[in-house]
Amino acid sequence: MTSLKTDLVLDAKGLACPMPIVKTKKAINGLEAGQVLEIQATDKGSKADIKAWAGRSGHQYLGTIEDGEVLKHYLRKSTNEETIERNHPNTTTNTQLEEKLASNDSIVVIDVREAAEFVFNHIPNAISIPLGELEYRLNELNKEDEIFVICRTGNRSDLAAQKLTEEGFKTVINVVPGMSDWTGRMNSLTN
Repeated sequence: MTSLKTDLVLDAKGLACPMPIVKTKKAINGLEAGQVLEIQATDKGSKADIKAWAGRSGHQYLGTIEDGEVLKHYLRKSTNEETIERNHPNTTTNTQLEEKLASNDSIVVIDVREAAEFVFNHIPNAISIPLGELEYRLNELNKEDEIFVICRTGNRSDLAAQKLTEEGFKTVINVVPGMSDWTGRMNSLTN
């Protein structure tokens, strides 16, 4: 395999969402336009997270190479003077979602965390569609439904909500802060 020339290597091994993205943002800010950043991570969800973040921030996602347990992600810093990170404008709180679920409104909850995260605890009747699978599974969803998107901290769900809106879904709401602070009803392997 040809070795890739990188300008900076970021060690994000052992960190879970959202920390690989937080560290990536900081590291890429220190690079000059056109330079390449290698992010080494062990979080399986980091591939979808970093690819989606690069897409919304304007930086170029070059690819990911698996090296044993380590995922090596490669980003090229945008040559634009300003990279504006978009955030999905339509958000709700955990409490507001709990109230909506309790009132039996016919709403759809999509959990975009990795399958392993979902299995251990999730909102009853939530649909598991990991962020990395979303674009391939859009046909499973109805564009007219009111869709609430949730992840662990609101970062992946923000990216997913943007994607769904871009694909023509009418009512998409990002749930913040997400499952890291969820106190409502849950299905869990430990219950």
